[in-house]
Amino acid sequence: MHRLKRKLLLCGLLAIGLAAGNGCSVKKMAINKLGDALAGGGTTFSSDEDPELVKSAIPFSLKLIESLLAESPKHEGLLLAAASGFTQYGYAFVQQEADEVEEENLTRSRELKVRAQKLYRRARDYGVRGLGVRHAGITTALREDPKAAVQVLTKKDVPLMYWTAASWGSLISQSKDQPDIVSQQPIVEALLDRALELDETYEAGALHSAMISYELSRQGAEGKPADRARKHFARAVELSKGQQAGPYLSLAEGVSLQEQNAKEFKELLEKALAVNVDARPEWRLANLVMQRRARWLLEHMDDLIIPELPPTDKKP
Repeated sequence: MHRLKRKLLLCGLLAIGLAAGNGCSVKKMAINKLGDALAGGGTTFSSDEDPELVKSAIPFSLKLIESLLAESPKHEGLLLAAASGFTQYGYAFVQQEADEVEEENLTRSRELKVRAQKLYRRARDYGVRGLGVRHAGITTALREDPKAAVQVLTKKDVPLMYWTAASWGSLISQSKDQPDIVSQQPIVEALLDRALELDETYEAGALHSAMISYELSRQGAEGKPADRARKHFARAVELSKGQQAGPYLSLAEGVSLQEQNAKEFKELLEKALAVNVDARPEWRLANLVMQRRARWLLEHMDDLIIPELPPTDKKP
């Protein structure tokens, strides 16, 4: 499979070079064909077992996608690949490293967090562009009235809605000191709610997994945020058949950490580590990345959760 993809890539690049002297329409056709191949194959190398190898390879793939988008700016598959690719790269290989080095090198951590913000912003912009290809004016409409704007979106738009919301939400979470960005949270909420309404089973519960964290910051909803988050967690685990580590981390970092529930925090992370990464090859890389974070969280558990003080003897 990887050899075939490489062959397609080389043939596509050769075709673009040959087409350059044969008219713009032929060149654009070649670019779109290569774009289809790249978008169909994905940019996250999802079944790979070596995250460090993927970390080194992804930037070339993302820059190639951007180069093709410069020639074919409305290619929906490439816009989706860019939105998802930059989001995942930002989280798995930049934001995670920022957290890991913060204790030893605060300056480096801050630099990485700024870089993560830029990657999320780039991903968000590609996602919005993708939605705009199908729905003219959606960018302005989302900022003016998010709940009304998303009503024009359909089930076909769910992948772009998910990655646009994921990147936008990640940008907001990394920009708490920037009120203008934080104020855009209703847009993320509208995209996630509409996507859930259209296809709540998307990617075996990816939307429910995203909502685990989001429910904790939702304003004006009925019931306790933690209870709503737990319902999304249960559905995410059900849809993924417990074979994704992500939902366990989302609940641990969101609810358990907020409630300072050490027992549940540890149990959830251990369940994430117990996920068989080979059971579903298409989720292997994501599970490996999540398990790395689970191990890091367990190692820093004493820093994240305040230990309970032993009871004091009362004087008679």
